[in-house]
Amino acid sequence: MSSIPLPLKGACRCGRVEIEVSKAPICTAACHCPGCQKMSSSAYSLTAMVPADGFAVTQGETVVGGAHGEQLHHQFCDHCKTWMFTRVVGVDWFVNVRPTMLEDATWFRPFMETYTRTKMPFAATGAVRSFDEFPEMEDLEPLLHEYLAWAEAGET
Repeated sequence: MSSIPLPLKGACRCGRVEIEVSKAPICTAACHCPGCQKMSSSAYSLTAMVPADGFAVTQGETVVGGAHGEQLHHQFCDHCKTWMFTRVVGVDWFVNVRPTMLEDATWFRPFMETYTRTKMPFAATGAVRSFDEFPEMEDLEPLLHEYLAWAEAGET
């Protein structure tokens, strides 16, 4: 993963909340679900799944926003309301970071795309793998290994 210039620093739109990624993502994705479409005001959201111990909020604080669900805690800057990252309840070993928050996101390419059943007809991501919904948890580990091989081959 030498193509990813670690550490990656980033911030929300107003700059009050700053983040740092110090470990390479374990996977990258684009999500076409209606919730992500609405929260991103776009055809899909982008995610870099970063090991939790390789992610930090280095300045400011975030608040839970978006769906306020029991499973997903979407973190936003309280001032500018930028959606910065998401934590999945019960899956605390990674954080879903919005790569567009990072100063350098030129390395980013989605490996997989999810919820293609609700994909807008014009939306193309270039993802290697596509799923009608989100992959089953038992399918996630093989996908992470496949992503690692893809990333190591320099496909990102």
